This record gives sequence, structure tokens and C-alpha cells, in this order.
Amino acid sequence: MLYAICDCDNCFVSCERVFNPSLEGKPVVVLSNNDGCVIARSREAKALGVKMGMPYYQMQRMFNDQIVSLSSNYELYADMTARVMSLIRKAAPAFFRYSIDEAFCLLPDITSTETKIWGEHLTQWILQATGMPLSIGIASNKTVAKIATSFAKNYPGYHHCCVIDSDEKRIKALSLTDISDVWGIGRKLSSSLSKSGIHTAFDFASKPVEWVKNKHNIITQRTWRELNGDDCIPDEETASQKSITISRSFAKMTGDFDELRAHVSNFASRCAEKLRKQHAVASTIGVYIVTNRFRTDMPQYGNSFDFPLSTPTDSTITIVNVACDALRRIYREGYQYKKAGVVLMGVSSNQGLQHDLFEFTPEKVEKLKNLDNVIDSINHHQGKHTLTICSQQYSNAGTADEAKSFADIIRHDHRSPCPTTRWSDLIKLR
Repeated sequence: MLYAICDCDNCFVSCERVFNPSLEGKPVVVLSNNDGCVIARSREAKALGVKMGMPYYQMQRMFNDQIVSLSSNYELYADMTARVMSLIRKAAPAFFRYSIDEAFCLLPDITSTETKIWGEHLTQWILQATGMPLSIGIASNKTVAKIATSFAKNYPGYHHCCVIDSDEKRIKALSLTDISDVWGIGRKLSSSLSKSGIHTAFDFASKPVEWVKNKHNIITQRTWRELNGDDCIPDEETASQKSITISRSFAKMTGDFDELRAHVSNFASRCAEKLRKQHAVASTIGVYIVTNRFRTDMPQYGNSFDFPLSTPTDSTITIVNVACDALRRIYREGYQYKKAGVVLMGVSSNQGLQHDLFEFTPEKVEKLKNLDNVIDSINHHQGKHTLTICSQQYSNAGTADEAKSFADIIRHDHRSPCPTTRWSDLIKLR
């Protein structure tokens, strides 16, 4: 059995380039929420020296107008990567998604030539169908396959597909791979290993098994075994989330309760939507608010409240109402708040759910379900926030348009359109 790791190249930047070809060949970065710092870079931006996590203002000061900066557009990224993953799923005998832009595939033991052809054809098909560049690494276990993916990304001669199918190839790849680039080796462990004279993946793999067992935990021991050719990381999909969190720092601090309630309502609504997408319900709803701890000249306050439910739910109205009630319990006047968040806990499958006989009637359950289905459908086809609950609107907004747009509270001065999910953003051809 072979593992194929499929990874979108510079995913967020690639999504932007699909609908804006003028960005090809230019240094491009994607910024975090509120345009705070760099979270994705093109090859050209990396070559200039832009670092992950670099603050936006610092990058502007260092590089002036050399770099194209774009606000994060997660709606676009989620839709584009979903299209890529659907094609990979069709092409692979077995498939499971690992992250927004990465998937594992299980392949039968076929010849190296057949494996290479399969990988190259898949990358070409996805590029033609979606415009997204993809790189594939193939090996006998996941850790070595991840290393192969790095070679496929960085060396054009592999044509986006690198196969490591022999001990000779494995040893050579390990000797060329920095220990900090090995899957499962974090920054702290990498630094510790470097102090012990271990600088490459091959250095680590060459250590005696007794040394590894005496100095490292079971997870690191698995990594060592995989670098030596064993297959010991379980073949299973990422476990379903046991909690869902939506939180944001505000573009501007606020002490207004109605404004905070609009923020919390939006977070709660998005949490409910995520619940329904994974066919789950939540049994506890938590809300927290905090002031800006960096403003030492201002009074500080932070608090949270968890509200257990008698019946787990995925209803937007129920979750928003409970979240707003929790906010009322912890809100205090006289403070300027910088961040808030909603946390859904006790997430489980909605199959076989038993409702509280005194709180819910079958008619009420069906009504809430139908309402959520309508909201989800309209927002999916017409764009998110087309339909919202009243509490998601900021009542002190100056105009109706401002009230409607308040649902999208994140600063994104350089955000691109969403042509795959919003009718209003469809590309116009002349």
C-alpha cells in the first residue's frame, strides 16, 4: 500500500490567481483577519524575504509597493479547495482530507511508473479543471510522503509528483531535508534536536532506537520509525470536532452593548451553520469578551459564561438567543472591548437526538429545522448574510446598507470578490 499526499501549492495565493491572472509572477501575500499579518505567500514574496506572520505595517515599510497585498477571503478559499478535493476523491481508491488544502490518498501497490503517471495526470487534470496547482508526494508511509510532496513542490523536474519507493531514494531525500521540515517535528523539538547535532531528517533516522525511546515520547518515536520506512501512523480520517469556536478581534474597540451583541450574534450564527454542515449538535454554548491587554492605559476586564442546554441543538435562533443571554450576564459598562468569541461544546452527531418533551414539540422542532434550511440555502446561493437574524444587525448603524454590511465585521480593505459563491460577484465578460 502506498500513500499519496496531495497539497495545493501556495493555496490562498493560488485561489486568488485563478480569477486574477495578472497576479501571476508577482510577489503576492494574503493577510490575516483585520489585515493584521501575513498568512500566505507566493514564491516570489518568499524570495524577497517576506516571513510568515510578518505584521502588515512592517512589510509595507520594508517593501513599499513591491508586493501585492490581499485580504483573506475564506469564502473563496473554502469553495475552491472543496472543488479540488472532490476531484481527488474521484481519482483515488481511498481518500481522506487532512486540512483545507491537503488530502491523503491510499493507492494499491503498483509499479513506480504507473504511480508516477497517475500523480502527474491528476495534477494536470486539477489544474485544467480548477486552475489550482497541486503537488503530490508518494511513499510507503505518510511522513516520507510529506517529504516527497516538498520535493514535488520545489523541484520542477518532478512535474508536481515525486515518488519515493526505494530505500535509496528515501535515504537521499532524508539527507536533503532539514529536521525542522519533518512532519511531526515542531519548532521546540527541532531546536532541541539541533542542539544534539541533529540537523537533517537522516541524522534523526540514524539514531539508535534505544536513544529515541529514552529521550522522546511515543509520537516522536512514531516519526522516527516512519523515517526509517515503517508505516505506523493510523489510517483514519481527522477526528470530528468536539468543539467549534468563532472569535475575532474587532477593527475598533467598542463599549456599546448593542454592537457587541451584533458581533456575538454573527459568531453564533456561523457556529450554528458549521454544526449543520457536519450534521452535529452542541450541548453547551459559551461566550467570552476581553478588553485590549496591550492598552495598559485603559481599565482591563475579561469574562466568559458557559450555558448548558437541556437538549443539544443546531438551530441558529436557539444558539444566537442563548449566546446573547450569556453576553448579558458578563457584559460590564465602562470598558472598551477588543475581542469576543462564541464556543460550542459537547459537539456530537445529530442522529437519534432526543428532544426535551417540555421544551420542544415536534411542530417547533420541524419549524426551526425548516427555517435553518431556508436560511442556509438562500445564503449559499445569494451570498452569506443575505438573510440574517435581527440581532446580527447593529441598530446604531447610520443607514440600512451599513446595518446589512455590519454582519461582516472584519477589516478587509484589499479583499477580492467571491465569483464562485456570490451571484453579485460573477465575472463579467465584454
